[in-house]
Amino acid sequence: MNEPRAKRPKISRGEDDYLPGNIIEIEIRNFMTFNHLVCKPGSRLNLVIGPNGSGKSSLVCAIALGLGGEPQLLGRAATIGAFVKRGEEAGYTKITLRGNTSDEKIVITRKIDARNRSEWLHNGRAASKKEITDVIQKFNIQVNNLTQFLPQDRVCEFAKLSPVRLLEETEKAVGDPQLPVLHRSLAVEKNKETLNQLKALNAEQERDVERVRQRDELLAKAESMKKKLPWLKYDMKKAEYLEAKDQEKDAKKKLDEAAKLLNKIREPSEKLQNEKKEQDAKCKRFKDLLENVETSFKQMLDKENQLGVKVKGKYNDMEDLERQEHSRQQRIAKAEKDLADAELELQNVPPYEPPREEIEKLGAEILELEASAREKRYQKKEKEKLLERNKQLARQTAERLREMENVKNKRLQALKNSGAEKIVDAYQWVQAHKHEFKKEVYGPVLIEVNISTQLHASYLESHVPYYIWKAFITQDSGDRDLLFRNLKSFDVAVINHVADGNRNPEPFNISQEMSSMGLYSRLDQVFDAPHAVKEVLIGQAGLEHSYIGSKKSDENADKAHSFGIMDLWTPENHYRWSKSRYGGHVSASVEAVSDSRLLLSNTDGDELNTLRGKKKELDETIFGIEASFKSIQSEIKELEDSAAQFQKQRENLVNEAQLEKRKLKELQNRVNQKRLKLQSMGKEEDVAVALSKLVQDAENFNIQRFKCAMEIKKLLTQATAYRRSYAERCMASVELEIKIKEMETSIKHQEKLALQASLHFENCKKEAEDHRQQLAAAKRAAESVTVITPALEQEFLQMPSTIEELNAAIQDITSQANSILFLNHNILEEYERRQRKIEELSVKLESDEKELTARLEELSSLKGKWLPTLRNLVAQINETFSKNFQEMAVAGEVSLDEHGNDFDNYGILIKVKFRQAGELQVLSAHHQSGGERSVSTILYLVSLQDLTNCPFRVVDEINQGMDPINERKMFQQLVRAASQPNTPQCFLLTPKLLSDLEYGEACTILTVMNGPWIKQPSEVWKFGGSWGSVMGLLGESHRVR
Repeated sequence: MNEPRAKRPKISRGEDDYLPGNIIEIEIRNFMTFNHLVCKPGSRLNLVIGPNGSGKSSLVCAIALGLGGEPQLLGRAATIGAFVKRGEEAGYTKITLRGNTSDEKIVITRKIDARNRSEWLHNGRAASKKEITDVIQKFNIQVNNLTQFLPQDRVCEFAKLSPVRLLEETEKAVGDPQLPVLHRSLAVEKNKETLNQLKALNAEQERDVERVRQRDELLAKAESMKKKLPWLKYDMKKAEYLEAKDQEKDAKKKLDEAAKLLNKIREPSEKLQNEKKEQDAKCKRFKDLLENVETSFKQMLDKENQLGVKVKGKYNDMEDLERQEHSRQQRIAKAEKDLADAELELQNVPPYEPPREEIEKLGAEILELEASAREKRYQKKEKEKLLERNKQLARQTAERLREMENVKNKRLQALKNSGAEKIVDAYQWVQAHKHEFKKEVYGPVLIEVNISTQLHASYLESHVPYYIWKAFITQDSGDRDLLFRNLKSFDVAVINHVADGNRNPEPFNISQEMSSMGLYSRLDQVFDAPHAVKEVLIGQAGLEHSYIGSKKSDENADKAHSFGIMDLWTPENHYRWSKSRYGGHVSASVEAVSDSRLLLSNTDGDELNTLRGKKKELDETIFGIEASFKSIQSEIKELEDSAAQFQKQRENLVNEAQLEKRKLKELQNRVNQKRLKLQSMGKEEDVAVALSKLVQDAENFNIQRFKCAMEIKKLLTQATAYRRSYAERCMASVELEIKIKEMETSIKHQEKLALQASLHFENCKKEAEDHRQQLAAAKRAAESVTVITPALEQEFLQMPSTIEELNAAIQDITSQANSILFLNHNILEEYERRQRKIEELSVKLESDEKELTARLEELSSLKGKWLPTLRNLVAQINETFSKNFQEMAVAGEVSLDEHGNDFDNYGILIKVKFRQAGELQVLSAHHQSGGERSVSTILYLVSLQDLTNCPFRVVDEINQGMDPINERKMFQQLVRAASQPNTPQCFLLTPKLLSDLEYGEACTILTVMNGPWIKQPSEVWKFGGSWGSVMGLLGESHRVR
């Protein structure tokens, strides 16, 4: 082809190396993952790299939405509010474009909020979206064109573009801007042909359409009949409800009649019951009278018996009185003899003189011993005070010693406060079951560790994982299984330590060079613990490989790795180095040292030894004082024993004197008593007088007995009369009760009939209510289908009046409709759609035909302008694409798919092959793999670089799925294309890049990272700082903090 090569308008770069429309700054706030970000891309190839999830695609979304794109374009969310950062109300994007000169800046700001509202600003001034669109179109920025803007979520769509669509997108992105206009102009001639085809199709289908309409009318009539079905059901339910209501009224009438008859029968029964109550009341009255008489009879009989007993008693007293007189004379004679004997014994008692001198001597000795004992007691009291003071000091010393020696409780409480809520219960369980273990069990690990300095405690606590601090350590598998079963609910780990005799501990050696950079110890050297515990900590946390340095080590942290150190602790920072498994690269991280929260309690060794010595001294002093105290106590006891012995001798002498006095006094008292007794016997009452009084009492009692007998006779007569009246009344009550029972039988029978009538009425009432609810439900169902209007009511009158007849009619009409067969069920819809299109095309064609004459001459001219230019454009793309593709794969070509004058079906075909044995195949989502489609897509975009008429291009993660060889070649293509003088600005986003890639001056690296201290390192990196300066900056920030 000899057509001239199509060139885009020449756009020269300014002194700043930017083209008009290039993005020179991106600022976002509260947008997706970012609080605030300011990014200044380069003028050529911008490589935006960062881990997945760090926010690379947020930049793509900001460019698209900030330059007039809609959320649907990105395939991420349907609303603009979804791009506001979670937890914030509003945010914005600010895109600064380079104008026609380096001094001209075009700032486009889009403010968005969570309520899906947008506000546009142009250079700080409020503007409409149309104004923004005009500014963007001036630079031919097309964020909806996949050849210019290919976000991550739409990479797969490029391979799915049809040849026609790919041609349209390419025409808009590259070549002469008049190409799309010429293409649309050439498509006018096709309308007439389309109109004739549509009319011919509709003419062929008119008969079928008429049959479809006839079928639709029959189905509509059947549907109309179906609307009457629920109303017929409603009428049927209404008839059932009225019938149930009549049955309810009839049952109510029968119930009233049964109740009336029952009341009529109950009246004579109630009258008899009243009479029976009167007879029962009379029976009760006579019964009460009879009981009163019987009570009086019993009382009178008891009184007579008591009087008889009293009379008998008086007779017995008379006999006793006679016997007592005889006995009194005998007692007087005995008393006179006893008095004479007692007086004689009193006269014969010898005189007695008490030993007063001996008693006084013993009293003096007792006083002397008591004085000595008081002196010893005073000495004992002084010793007690001294002993108590020393014991108090010993208790205070022991308490302080316990506080320093027993840090277990504090550490257990610290573990509990940190989240291990059941650690104390677990510890107590282990202590309570120690006898069940085969070997020593340690734990929790936190209470087994002793560390001297707080700084080392902070290192150790931060280095060892938290689950180990609350773990228990066993040395036997059986103990481990026992602990695991019983401590499962306490949320603690159980670690079994098996002694390894072949393990050689890492030797501790600090070289002179290491010492010079501030290294002085290793983490496994700064604490004490039982052997098993220490072995577990070293094995689980790698303490043998963690070194400790001074502040000087902070300044020389970069050198630590050269000694093979992978973990370093300094007073302010924790440095860690890790080696990649894949490339062998070493990466470093630094964290601030946190204060210890668990290892809070440690012991001071010097103070502990001092306290132990003081306690030993106090124990010896207390032992000496207690020995002296016991000696004094023994002396006091000897003195008290001697005094007690003398006191006993004195008391014996005193008791002996008192006994002699008591014997003399007793004899005198005995003589006096016998004398008084004899006198009293002589003064006793005369027997004749007493006997006369007893006879008179017996006579009075007999008179009272006679009166009681007369009263008993009277009461027996009354009881007989009352018993006869009571029997008569009871017989009358029994007769009434028999009559009442006979009437109650009749009443119960009537009550049963009344109850049956009541149940029948309730059933009828319930049934009527059920029918009413069914009627209401039928009405609601009918109304939900259709509401009867006057027109519909007239239509219903023409239909069958029973459900069976109506169902039969519906079935007949439906069968008649179904008998009308046709192949295409959508024929009516298609016919009407084509009819509408015919009308539209007729109107349009009438307008177009008026212009046709004038444009027929232009058609050949337009085709002559458009087709050669398009062929030349595709040839240039094919030339670049084929050349680039040969470097990366086997072969590829881009060709124009021509269709004569059918300009709507013109398209671009991309054909590729990746294997020598294969053939060229059209690029699609079915023929090539994901990586092959990515390679083809990026090469096509690179082929457009020199022809594009847009200021920038965005491609998001196009290298995902490529093998390393293709990815390296693709990158070289991008760098070479970006180095061309007239190439547009390009953004390539990727989470990773291969090592040892060849970069050029045209490449700008934009690294996206997230983290708590990213701001300060980013400032250092921005100005070319090193890792050492970054570490120094972080250390300084920690010291300030």
